[in-house]
Amino acid sequence: MMYLYLALSALIASSAFALRSLRAMHAAGMLFYLVQAGFAGWLLIGGGYGAATGPYFAFDAAGTLFYLLLVVVSCYAFFHSEAYLRGSDPRTIRTFFALMMLLTTSIAGAYFASNLAVTWIFLEATTICSAGLIYHRRTAQALEAAWKYLFVCSTGIAMAYLGILMLCAATKCASLSYEAVAAAAAAGGNALYLKTAFLLILCGYSCKMELFPLHTVGVDANFAAPAPASALISTGLVNAGFLAILRIYRLYAATDVFAWARGVLLVAGVLSLGVGALFLRRTNNYKRFLSYSTIENMGIAAIGLGIGGAAVWAAVFHVVCHTLVKSSLFLQMAVVRQVYNGYRINRIGDYIRINPVGAVGLLTGMVVLAAFPPSPLFISELTILSEAAAGGRWWLLAAMLLLTCIVIYSFCARMIRLCYQPNQDELHPSAADRALSWSALSLLGIALVLGFWQPDLLRGIISEIASL
Repeated sequence: MMYLYLALSALIASSAFALRSLRAMHAAGMLFYLVQAGFAGWLLIGGGYGAATGPYFAFDAAGTLFYLLLVVVSCYAFFHSEAYLRGSDPRTIRTFFALMMLLTTSIAGAYFASNLAVTWIFLEATTICSAGLIYHRRTAQALEAAWKYLFVCSTGIAMAYLGILMLCAATKCASLSYEAVAAAAAAGGNALYLKTAFLLILCGYSCKMELFPLHTVGVDANFAAPAPASALISTGLVNAGFLAILRIYRLYAATDVFAWARGVLLVAGVLSLGVGALFLRRTNNYKRFLSYSTIENMGIAAIGLGIGGAAVWAAVFHVVCHTLVKSSLFLQMAVVRQVYNGYRINRIGDYIRINPVGAVGLLTGMVVLAAFPPSPLFISELTILSEAAAGGRWWLLAAMLLLTCIVIYSFCARMIRLCYQPNQDELHPSAADRALSWSALSLLGIALVLGFWQPDLLRGIISEIASL
């Protein structure tokens, strides 16, 4: 079934490059999302979830959960892109939509990959698709960002490949499936090789998860790409990086170096949280601002993995909720660009008067990302802090509280400024599409529901993902 899904999705996406009319492109988009919806239905209702698979793919809890989120976010991004690209020439539009569909397909492949090499291949495919979306505007700045993304991500993926080779050398495993490598590593892999492999894979995949040390490439990518594409890159693609690292984390669970690997994740998480918190105060662009927020939130997720126990459940739940919230805010920023034709923090303002619905969406997103109750992120962050305190990691608790306070201050100051400070830039108030603001707000509404109530199905799936 996975091969049929990949073939159909790739065929529809590739055919979009040759389409000439907007009506045909919309039809291709509808057909593509019918395939996505059909595959999601097969996973949930048709017995696909947990079904026996071949040697390269597995329909496990993690892949299924993040794929469902991907379908929702990519569908919203596709819908908002139609308004964002209004007035563009047909060649630009068909290239953009084709790359969006190919990126969605590549991310889905990475989610369901049960083989280290297959994960690596699909993550490399996302690099090519994302670079095309980054270069969408064909400006010198976009070209620079696209080449930087290609170079840094290719370097990161090459590092991860070296890590996979080192892992094979440490375990002497003939198969690259996660289960086989995990069993071989638990039986007694070379500790030095295992540690080196973990460092290489973590550093390599950090360019996808937007985690320290290769976090900067994601900031530039989201800055240059159209806002709907940024909504997909900063959530669906980031989740693919998180899932790749989570599977490596699970692979190391039965090895002698697992405690060391968790310590490395703690260091990477704290550094990511620190980078995100500090640069939230320095940037003068709202899209870069949201990108640094992604780094900060992925740092919290990495800290959760590093602490272990209930914090792993909280880390997965944190990433799930972040997907809904961050995609909503990036889509709101697409409407902001319609009004101001830019994202400069020190010049644009008075948004509450121009587009009240959009302003409410941004202010609500501010409250949710700052983890104020009833934000679902309050639940995940409180659980992670509680586990840190229970484990006696007082240095970690102090660092997280200090950096989180900086994040809260920065987020509140910037969003309130956008909504209430006097505007100094060119205005196009009639261009504000309130229907798109309501649409983005609905994603935020789903996240707020999770702050009050987590369905038993969701809790069960996350518990299955977090169990070692």
